[in-house]
Order: sequence, then structure tokens, then C-alpha cells
Amino acid sequence: MEFRSLPFLAFLSVMLVISHASLPSEDYWKLVLPHTPMPKAIRDLLQPKGLRSVDAATPYCGVQIGLNKAFQSTGEDAHYDSNGGSFFLETDLHPGKKMKLKLAITTNEAAFLPHQVAESIPFSSDKLSEILSRFSLKEKSAEAKVIKKAIEECEEPAMEGEAKYCAKSLESLIEFSTSKLGSRNVNVLITNDVKTMTSQEYEFGVGMKKIADKAVVCHEVYYPYAVFYCHAFAKTRTYMIPLVGADGSKTKAVATCHLDTSAWHPKHVAFKVLNVKPGTVPVCHFIHSNDMVWIPK
Repeated sequence: MEFRSLPFLAFLSVMLVISHASLPSEDYWKLVLPHTPMPKAIRDLLQPKGLRSVDAATPYCGVQIGLNKAFQSTGEDAHYDSNGGSFFLETDLHPGKKMKLKLAITTNEAAFLPHQVAESIPFSSDKLSEILSRFSLKEKSAEAKVIKKAIEECEEPAMEGEAKYCAKSLESLIEFSTSKLGSRNVNVLITNDVKTMTSQEYEFGVGMKKIADKAVVCHEVYYPYAVFYCHAFAKTRTYMIPLVGADGSKTKAVATCHLDTSAWHPKHVAFKVLNVKPGTVPVCHFIHSNDMVWIPK
């Protein structure tokens, strides 16, 4: 399904012209993060692409969105959700460990809207009818359900020990992430150089290292334009892990370990897969290529 809302596209065109009077997102990055190179993946999100088609048949649920919910994955998919986020124990962090992973997902990319434009567009359940009207979607359509679910996930209360925010522009993502880290001297990490969109077995290589004890993780939300579900937990460790795929491909993947899982839903799939109980041991997962991790330098 593609968005063909001429009134909304016309509105965007006018707002894009107005937004040129404000500081462009890339210039804003350089101003507030002068010592942090902008990753190519983020720069790509600033390229105008129009609105993304949200295919209701495409599973798109972040591994970290909904830790206070029960997941019902079974069989092979119990080891990773539809986004490919695999769970493992921190004690598994040693060379030679093998896991089946899907580090990249296939999706038609969305783009960030300029901050002024993004803030002018409603993003709340009580404005759902207006949002669907802007996208020329019927209330009972499958695509409307995708949009409704994305907004509801963003509106859910934070878990104990979690700070969360859905960023609708690069500027708001920067402000939330740096405020939670308490610094603008940061690094932004993304799992790069993923050669395949399918799952395969990877082996942990030599040279893995802990890179932070504090992080903000931002997951891409399946929405017509770029929105990121960002959150920070009180007790985490972030690692960079060299991986070698069964096809010979190599990548350096980012993984986050949660030291306190006591607030997670007791029937979360991670506990089933790892055969552990909430709050007993650190639980880790990989960050796939559509997401990003912010850490202090």
C-alpha cells in the first residue's frame, strides 16, 4: 500500500519551504555534536523520500519494545523476534560462541521530517482520526491498524527503571539521548556491513569489548515517516562484538545487556529461550541495522 494523499503532500511541501527558515537537521547536528561524526545511516534518514508505505503484512516489532509484555514466539523464531533481535546471556560473550541471527531487515526506508514539520503533525491516540485523514487511510484498514499500534506503543507507560520517548525528528532524538546520558560528548553506534537480509549462523570472534555502562537505545518505529522509540535503562552494559557469518561475511555488531530484568514480563520470550527467571542474570540482545545506540565517550 502506498500513500497518495495529495492534500497531505501539499501540506508537507509548504511546511518544508517554511522549515528552510530554521536550522537544517544536519547543521543542527554539527552545532550541538561538533565532536561526533554523523553515521551514514543517519545521514540517509535526512534524504527526502516522501512517505513510507506501511505494509500490514510486514512483521515489524523491536526486540526492546514491550519488555513488560508476554511474547508468544515458538519454534525457531523463539530465538529472535521478527526484527531478528536475538537473546543471549552475558556469560556467552566469548570467542567461538555460535548463534543464528538476523541482523538486518528488509523495509522501504522512511525519512526524518524537519523538526518544525514533525512537531506540527499530530502523534497521539486521541488524534488518530485526524492522522488517518492526513494519510488518506480508512479507519478500519490494515494500514490504519499499523499506525494505531505504533502510536499506542509510544504512549505506553515506561517500565520501572526505564526512561522512554518516541522521537519524531532528528533534533528531538538528539535532545532526548544527550539529556539521558548527561553529556553531548557522545558516540553513536550502528551495526554496519550486514551483507544478508536473511538469518544465518554467526560465530563470535576475537576482540569483543565492553564499550559503555550507560546507553540510550533507539529503535526504528514502523511509521510513514521516521520515528524512533528511544529508551534508557538504569543498569546496562553495551558491547561491540566481531561476528563471522556462515557465508564468510564479517561485521561488528552492537549488543546491549540488561543487568536487571526484574520488571520484565515473567513470560517474556527471552526467559523461555534462555531458561532463566526475571531478575536472576543479565539478559543481552543484539541491535539490528535499523537501530542505533548512543553512548558517552
